[in-house]
Amino acid sequence: MPNCQNGKISELDTSACVGYGENSHHSMIDLQKILIEIGEIFHHSIEKVHQSGQVKKMNETQLDPELWKSIFFSLHNGVIVMDKNRKILSINPSAKKLLQIENENWVGKEIKVLIPETKLPETLTEGYSSIGQKMMIASRQCIVNRTPLYQNGKRIGAIGVIQDISEMEYYRNLSKQMESIIEFSTDGVYVVNSAGITIFVNSAYEEITGLHRDQLIGNHMSKLMEKGFIDQSVSLLVLQQKKRISIIQTIKGKKDVIVTGNPVFDEAGEIEMVVTSVRDITHLNQMKLELEKAKSFSHMANHRYTFQTENANQTIVFRSPRMKEVYGKIQQVAPFPTSILLTGQTGVGKEVIANLIHNLSDRKEKPFIKINCGAIPEQLLESELFGYEPGAFTGAKQDGKIGLLELANGGTVMLDEIGEMPLLLQVKLLRVLQEKQIYRIGGTTPRNLDIRFISATNQELTQLINKGRFREDLYYRLKVVEIHIPPLTEREEDIEELIHYFFSYYCDLYHIEKQLAKETVAILKTYSWPGNVRELRNLMENMVVSIPTAIIEPHHLPLHIYDHHHASPETPFTLKQRLEQFEKRMVKEALQKNKSIRKASQQLGIDHSTLVKKIKKWNMNTDNSC
Repeated sequence: MPNCQNGKISELDTSACVGYGENSHHSMIDLQKILIEIGEIFHHSIEKVHQSGQVKKMNETQLDPELWKSIFFSLHNGVIVMDKNRKILSINPSAKKLLQIENENWVGKEIKVLIPETKLPETLTEGYSSIGQKMMIASRQCIVNRTPLYQNGKRIGAIGVIQDISEMEYYRNLSKQMESIIEFSTDGVYVVNSAGITIFVNSAYEEITGLHRDQLIGNHMSKLMEKGFIDQSVSLLVLQQKKRISIIQTIKGKKDVIVTGNPVFDEAGEIEMVVTSVRDITHLNQMKLELEKAKSFSHMANHRYTFQTENANQTIVFRSPRMKEVYGKIQQVAPFPTSILLTGQTGVGKEVIANLIHNLSDRKEKPFIKINCGAIPEQLLESELFGYEPGAFTGAKQDGKIGLLELANGGTVMLDEIGEMPLLLQVKLLRVLQEKQIYRIGGTTPRNLDIRFISATNQELTQLINKGRFREDLYYRLKVVEIHIPPLTEREEDIEELIHYFFSYYCDLYHIEKQLAKETVAILKTYSWPGNVRELRNLMENMVVSIPTAIIEPHHLPLHIYDHHHASPETPFTLKQRLEQFEKRMVKEALQKNKSIRKASQQLGIDHSTLVKKIKKWNMNTDNSC
């Protein structure tokens, strides 16, 4: 082996040697080995070499010193070489960058001055290597490997290799934090890999199910089913169907939990794992009520369509062919930015239809602003719609105001009661529809708009045109597509559906358990509903909150509805008949509230015998004792 020559690191030839301690046979390895070992410290198991005390013989083929210099200065890890006098022989660019001394020259200076906490002098003194030591350098978390440097069997210095692990530590700590969050979540979390084998279970799952993670981790879901731990596996269903699935699962045949399996896909689109959330529903009474409600209405699901908008109070329920036709038209035109005119009587649900159109369009994430043209005073309507510039008129805000049309840019505007819009504003609205621009009051700069207009009215706009109260050109601009919503008298098939829907909705909303008697529903179905869906909805709320009994009987209905059912158009009720009907209602309610006829007569303020006669006259059934 060639002899070592003294010199600085930039001039080191191929005879410098490194050992792993004085007890490691003092194997002599040239500079080639020094550089190769430095470059491979973190990519190969140098610790094993150190522990065994063995050093592999390297190919002693001589390479160009300039090549080794390039290798030394190109290493990703920082390298510092110290001589026997504890002075820096050489420091590569990676180390300079880490130590933030890129524009400084430290060669020949004491290493303790540069790194006061360095242990490299101890490595020189003791002759032992230290591998994987953590150390803070320039506020960065680093791993330092220190090795003594030998020449001709003599210890002439030491080499320190520094690797910045700050980012690795950050992600390691972040991983620990996320694991802690999942571990202490109140919901159970259960994770399986792509093969269906359990790889993680949190504490909440153990508490909910009574199963310990040692019983689960490493086991396939099918095996856990065979053992009777669970009756079915949502994880296996997710792996089969490749989508989120929720089921009710029974744990050890005793406890019911609701589990939702969520697939986690890799970059290739394959399932990498399934993460399942688990919630105990044993005591969730609300869930039970929802399930019971779903079962009770399942028989009505045939040929009925329900479409939920963002507002839970606005649900479209229908069964009639007329409304199916309306909905088909909505589906056809909703994706396009076309202007739509909704017509129909008061209370038929024009605003709900407008909500549905907006939510079926690609603008559903954008603003949806509703403007009642008849509710805003004419003097304010223009400034509300178009906004104004600072100082546009007396009383205007100093910083101006943005109008409703600007606020709705990119979204949808509903102009309710469009027939009430003043003629002057109709001209401005027409310009907006034609030019897709607006001018604020007092402004001279046009502002571009992208708005979908939905107009609604319960008036005949053609009659208003003939009277000179509505512009014909605006009418045709708004009526690119017209959708007429029929009244309840033209879609009687929907009445019963709406009755049951709204009655159940308000029972659920107010946490009240009530029922409608069949006779009551029959009477409601025959009523003409001049107020349409709005009247029907309000009546259902009224009966749920104002009638104390659990069953709504016909005599609980408002008089105008009850009388409408019993009277024929040819022979309307006389005053005497109306009084008798009212008296019947009073008697029936008193009998329902009291356990005996005697107490009912006392409540009514009449003699007991008189009440008995009336019961016989009207053929009322009662099980109450006298």
